[in-house]
Amino acid sequence: MKRLVCAVILAVAVSAIGQGTKEQRPPQGVSWEGQVIRATGSGAPDMKASSPAQARLGAERAALLDAFRNLLSQVKGVQVDGTRKMDDVMQSNEVRARVEGVIKGYKVSNKRYFSDNGVEIDVEVPVAFLTDILDPDATQLLAVPAKGETKPAEKAPEKTPEKTPEKAPEAVAKADPGTGLVIDARGLKLMPALMPRVLDETGKPLYSVDSLSAEARKTTGVAAYVQTLEEARKSMKAGDKPLVVKAAKASGADVLLPQDEAKKLVSMNPPFLAQGKVVIVFN
Repeated sequence: MKRLVCAVILAVAVSAIGQGTKEQRPPQGVSWEGQVIRATGSGAPDMKASSPAQARLGAERAALLDAFRNLLSQVKGVQVDGTRKMDDVMQSNEVRARVEGVIKGYKVSNKRYFSDNGVEIDVEVPVAFLTDILDPDATQLLAVPAKGETKPAEKAPEKTPEKTPEKAPEAVAKADPGTGLVIDARGLKLMPALMPRVLDETGKPLYSVDSLSAEARKTTGVAAYVQTLEEARKSMKAGDKPLVVKAAKASGADVLLPQDEAKKLVSMNPPFLAQGKVVIVFN
């Protein structure tokens, strides 16, 4: 009789929270725009529990375990680059252990209680956590900053008094490169991935995971993806004054820029690349 009373009380309490709600599960898997990986877990209450509170707690525990399993499954399907998925690199026991460790730190984004006493819990982890796991030993600044440092040194002898007026506009451009990079790759069949590369048309790297600072690898990742230029310009990742360039072609997860745009990017040596402030528009 006591158990029956507990079950009735639990049903009434949960019904008051969840009955009639039309809230839907969020999309499962990776959100390239939001830079998170999402999953949902479900749990049923233990009807043998001694109280409604314990029954609900049991349901939440079950939902969290289910969410962990589902999140791990979603992570395995995430594209790393043009040829590999996370499932491929997780064949390494070391990488798998790191991934599971990161997933255990998931964030609970929402809970839903239903009149049948069931519980659903939405969880998520940042995409950047995976980027940091896969490239833990990369140095702070590599290809792009290194090239940028050599360019001014080569042009220094040319800065004579008579050349100063011609160099002034270029100096202004270098001083204010913008707040981020937006690459328009629409119609090029680009493959969104954790570690895209930006190349010139000869295949020379301009930007990759190796360009990121240690902090950016942990917090922002290599690039966000959106489907319209309007979304890209509104993106906090690219800032309020992004440099917008049109891609020449795409190869897997790699984006190739026209040579003039590539030279411009290298000469500017923008600091936002090390900060991972890159948004790619694709469809």
